[in-house]
Amino acid sequence: MSASLEAARALLAEHPVVDGHNDLPWALREQVRYDLDRRDIADDQTGHLHTDIPRLRAGGVGAQFWSVYVRTDYTGDQAVSATLEQIDVVRQLAARYPGDLRLAYTADDMEAARADGRIASLMGAEGGHSINNSLATLRALHELGVRYMTLTHNDNIAWADSATDEPRAHGLTAFGREVVREMNRLGMLVDLSHVSADTMRHALDTSAAPVVFSHSSARAVCDHPRNIPDDVLERLPANGGIAMATFVPKFILPAAVDWTLRADENMRAHGLHHLDTTAEGMAVHRAFEAEHPRPLATAATVADHLDHMREAAGIDHIGIGGDFDGTAFTPADLADVSGYPNLVAELLDRKWSTADLAKLTWQNAVRTLRGAEDVARTVRTERGPSNATIEQLDG
Repeated sequence: MSASLEAARALLAEHPVVDGHNDLPWALREQVRYDLDRRDIADDQTGHLHTDIPRLRAGGVGAQFWSVYVRTDYTGDQAVSATLEQIDVVRQLAARYPGDLRLAYTADDMEAARADGRIASLMGAEGGHSINNSLATLRALHELGVRYMTLTHNDNIAWADSATDEPRAHGLTAFGREVVREMNRLGMLVDLSHVSADTMRHALDTSAAPVVFSHSSARAVCDHPRNIPDDVLERLPANGGIAMATFVPKFILPAAVDWTLRADENMRAHGLHHLDTTAEGMAVHRAFEAEHPRPLATAATVADHLDHMREAAGIDHIGIGGDFDGTAFTPADLADVSGYPNLVAELLDRKWSTADLAKLTWQNAVRTLRGAEDVARTVRTERGPSNATIEQLDG
């Protein structure tokens, strides 16, 4: 073991990773329809999943935002019920593995879980389609433990534009701004990964609370619409929020962008969704990769983004959101959730201080959630729940 890697493991023992986004719940749905006996994450699930408890422990993970994502072709009540099923499996996991996972709803819960040697388990809904244009549904998700909502996924919704769709609202509609305000009142973090740059800016204009980018990197380093422009990164200090760098190669390595477009087309040509990570989907991916070698990202690629994000946003406003089990491909030395020490070692080699790394891995994310809680306490003294409808506000 290199000296840097040994130092990284020691640092993570004191300042574990808060990871902003992991799609294990969706992988469990797709692979085994939530049959946890068939994917017992107490055991090594290499070959099936990026995530299991032994590798979370090896990676120095102290808190995980589990994504309760559902695909955007799930609409209306179907999207809501599927989101509830995703929430349910996170609760099942916490109940099944109480010695390792503990549900967390607040920053204090995160600290308490860490002190007790458990992995704090939080939830984030990925895409505003999950609330079916209903603020009451938003409140219900919060009541069930969801602590951030990504405003869109890959497609526009009625009240917000996605980064990877054609502009329609050119940011947030009036109802979209009301969603942000209600999230502030609840203490639910506004997640701006996946949204268009205009939606990012509108949300920052509207939000009284810190925002989060749960899994996005720097557009200046890799010009992909899923990444964050510098003018938005530069607004995070005033907002108090956090940008959590993702590991997805097609978002962080310019050479991987074009390759991924061709790989996605190949998936569709085989009648599969381009995000399919089932055994059938991965077989198609691997066959394509065998004929067309994939450009490989590494921990150094992620570190390049973090170096830039630190310059643009400041050390107090960056974090890590790997997107494990939500991507078919990962960097060479960040293959699964055991890989975080490799990234920390790379940053140590780049002369990041222990104090800076402690902020990156643990402190910034906890402070951001606590900031949203503080704002919510104030806002709730000023106004009650909003019962506005999209028809009332957007016509």
